[in-house]
Amino acid sequence: MLSVNNLSMAFGSRILFYDANFNLNKGYRYAITGPNGAGKSTFLHLISGETEPTEGEISLKSGERIGWLKQDQFVYEDEPVVSAAIRGNPDLWKALQTKNQLLSQETLSEEDCIVFGDCEETILHYDGYDAEEKAEKILIGLGIPPAQVHRPLKELSGGYKMRVLLAQALFNDPDILLLDEPTNHLDMPSIDWLEQYLLDSYNGLLIFISHDQGFLNRMATHVIDVDYGELTLYPGSYELFKKNKVLFQEQKAQELKKQQSRIDHLQKFVDRFKAKASKARQAQSKAKMIEKIELPEIRKSSYVAPRFHFVSERPSGKHILEAKKLCKNFGEKNVLKDLSVAVHRGEKVAFIGANGRGKSTLLKILMQQLEATSGTFTWGHGVQLAYVSQDHYDLLDRSKTAYQWLMDANPNRSEQEVRNALGAMLFSGDDVKKLVGVLSGGECARLLLAKVMLDRPNVLILDEPTNHLDLIATEALQKALTEFQGTLLFVSHDRYFIEHAATRIIEI
Repeated sequence: MLSVNNLSMAFGSRILFYDANFNLNKGYRYAITGPNGAGKSTFLHLISGETEPTEGEISLKSGERIGWLKQDQFVYEDEPVVSAAIRGNPDLWKALQTKNQLLSQETLSEEDCIVFGDCEETILHYDGYDAEEKAEKILIGLGIPPAQVHRPLKELSGGYKMRVLLAQALFNDPDILLLDEPTNHLDMPSIDWLEQYLLDSYNGLLIFISHDQGFLNRMATHVIDVDYGELTLYPGSYELFKKNKVLFQEQKAQELKKQQSRIDHLQKFVDRFKAKASKARQAQSKAKMIEKIELPEIRKSSYVAPRFHFVSERPSGKHILEAKKLCKNFGEKNVLKDLSVAVHRGEKVAFIGANGRGKSTLLKILMQQLEATSGTFTWGHGVQLAYVSQDHYDLLDRSKTAYQWLMDANPNRSEQEVRNALGAMLFSGDDVKKLVGVLSGGECARLLLAKVMLDRPNVLILDEPTNHLDLIATEALQKALTEFQGTLLFVSHDRYFIEHAATRIIEI
C-alpha cells in the first residue's frame, strides 16, 4: 500500500534519516517512535506530500486518500462544528456546497443541470445524505457536547477544536490515516472511544505518533523507530519493540567484541612473526584476513533521558491534607461539589475524570490560586509544596533566559546547583541562554521540573506532568516519582503513567 524507497531526509548538514526501505500495508497500525526532534513529524509530512525528501521517494497506489490530523485549529472558526468535520471529505464537501448553491438559483441552465447531476452522483457515492449523522456520531464520541455540534467552531476551547480536527481526519474513512499525537487534549473516555473506533471501524493503513504509552501498547502492530539516523521497522507491539531494540543493540555489541577479539588475536600473530622468514607468508595471510573483517557499526542513540531526582529538604508530618465539602462554581456552572478527601504522607494520589470535571480547578484551589465557593481545606504540619500547572507559561517569565529564570526562582541555591539541575534536564552549552519564550513545550516542562528538584519539597502537585514530554522522559519521570519519598498529588489522562506512578486514584 505504501512503499518507502531509499528515503533520506536532511536539513542542511543535519541528517534525520537516510536510505530507508520498507513497505507499510493496509490493516496494520504503525507507531512512529523517537526522541523530540528526531524527525517523526517530518516523516508524516513526507508521506502526506507536504514536504519533499532529500533523496528517495514514498510511493502510494493511485487514487489512495490520505487523512491527516491538521494542527491549524483556526481555519474554520465561523463554521458550524459539524461542517468542519464533514470537510474531512473534500470531494463530498464541494458537491454539497455546489448543490446548495445551484438550488438557491431561480433557474438552472443546461450546464447547471449537468453539474447538479454530477453533484448528486458524488453525494450518493459518499453516502452524503447521512454525512451529518455520521459526523455528529464521531464528534460526540470524541467528547464534543451535543449542544455544540451545530454551533460555530470559534465557541469551543482550543482542546475541543483539536477534537474537531481529529473528527475531520476520521470522517473521510481514508485509505491512509496519519495521526500526530491524537490523544493530546483528550480525556480518558474520549481516548477509549478513539481506540475502539480505530480498532473496530477503521480498516486502512494507520500511521501515528504518540507519547501515550497506554495508547501505543493497545494500538501498535508495528513500530517505526527514528534513531541512529535511521528509520527501522520492527514488527510487533510497542512493548516487544522495546525488548527487541535492546536485544538488537546487545547483539551488535557482542558481535563487535567478538570480532575485535579475533582481530587482536590475529594482529598478535602478525606482530610476532611478520619478520620471521618461516612464518612471514602466514603473517601476511592473517594481515589480509584482518583487512576483510567488517566490524558492526555501533552508533550513538539519539535517545537521551532527563535525570529526574526529587529529594525533600525535610519530611512532613503524617497528615498531609484534609479537605471538607469543597465546592466551586463559575457563575451558574457547578464544577466541584462537596468534595472531601484526606491525604497521608507518602501517598501518590491521581485525580482522574472527564474534562471539565474540576480536576485542575481543585489543584488551583489547594494552591490558593482560586478561592473555593464553599468548604475548607488545611495542609498538615511541615508541608512544603511545589506545583507545576498544566499551562507552563503561567509559571514562567518568557523574557528571561532559562538560566536566569531558574536562578531567580531559586535564590537560595548556588550557581553550580542551578547549572547541575539544568544539565540534568538536558540544557547544555548555549541551551541555557535560550529565552524562555522560544523554548519548546518539552523544554518548558523540563525547566519547571528542574525548579521542583531545586525546591526540594515534600509534597508535589503536578497537573498533566507528561504533557509535551517524549516517551523516554515520561518513563524517567514516572520512575523518579515512584522513588520519591514524599507525597504526590497529580492530574493525568495518561493511563500507563497513572498505573505506574499512583498508589491511590480518586475519580471526580
